[in-house]
Amino acid sequence: MGNHSEAFVGFDTSKLRNAVAIADAGRGGEVRFLGEIENKPAATTKLVRKLAGKYQRLTFCYEAGPTGYGLHRQIKGLGFECMVVAPSLIPKRRGDKVKTNRRDAISLAKLLRADELTPVWVPDGHHEAIRDLTRARETTMLDLRTKRQQVSAFLLRLGRPYPEGKKTWTKAHISWIANQKLEHPQQRLVLEETMLALRQAQERLERLEQAIAATVPDWSLAGLVTALMAMRGLDLISAATLLAEIGDLSRFQTPLELMAYLGLVPSEQSTGDEVRRGPITKAGNRRARRMLVECSWSYQHPPRVGHAKQPKVDAAPPAVREIAWKAQCRLYRRYRALIRKGKLKTVAIVAIARELAGFIWAVGRATTARAATSPA
Repeated sequence: MGNHSEAFVGFDTSKLRNAVAIADAGRGGEVRFLGEIENKPAATTKLVRKLAGKYQRLTFCYEAGPTGYGLHRQIKGLGFECMVVAPSLIPKRRGDKVKTNRRDAISLAKLLRADELTPVWVPDGHHEAIRDLTRARETTMLDLRTKRQQVSAFLLRLGRPYPEGKKTWTKAHISWIANQKLEHPQQRLVLEETMLALRQAQERLERLEQAIAATVPDWSLAGLVTALMAMRGLDLISAATLLAEIGDLSRFQTPLELMAYLGLVPSEQSTGDEVRRGPITKAGNRRARRMLVECSWSYQHPPRVGHAKQPKVDAAPPAVREIAWKAQCRLYRRYRALIRKGKLKTVAIVAIARELAGFIWAVGRATTARAATSPA
């Protein structure tokens, strides 16, 4: 017989088994460990239905991690609230040096009841699939960069560096590598095998980029991708990557929230009248932050719209075009001012990336407002 009360359930997830704890509502509500269940949909459904027969209202939570969002979607499908928690923002006691599945599950249940947990944004299945695609592209890019470094290091070790001042990994550079006459056949074999691996990585990168381009038109954020491409430094791949990692920009109420989510705001250690600010926090999504910083390097050049960029600008709504041009003028002036003050280029570019995030937020807001006023 149900007691028509409320309870909070914490899962400590792992590959094979989930530890489960429950906390009754109220400051002095009972907290108990329910044990471990198999990390399978059938076991989860059985547990949820059993608890639903005892409590009128249930709220579940677990930490974001390698197990993904399947548990969240299953519990939501059963009609209950489920929160995926940001692990880095879970309150922890400095003196607590014991960590077990049981203790973690109990702690999550208690903190959920106390409303001390910070949820992460959970994408839908299609959005998560596009995020997987963009992350696969990023992994391939890093693999390609590693293989290029291996070839360069191998030739340098043999006393054959590429002439200084010439751009590397162009057709001329690759032709220069192919024409190298090595003394030993074993070394020639090493070079050929490494170059083969490099070409395979390049082909894989091209396939993934083509897949992203083919997928974006059917995405719910396709219009926002088109709008962001009007911004200097952003193309189809970078815009899709940013939105795949950040998600819907409308969930950020102010541009400062987006900047903080990307970890681009200064850290601070202030006390009393003393204010001490340090480097950026680097909190939040590192992939989106890295992509945004890479895009910001283009703002060190004077404002202009090239022939290749013009069609992308024309495809954006007038309000977005205005924001994009305002961003070019503002961020170039900002970059030059920081350099005149003696700031390092890297420091100045991170500052530009922070302000660029604000302009991206403005583009998202303008695009959303236009979609809301457009006739169906």
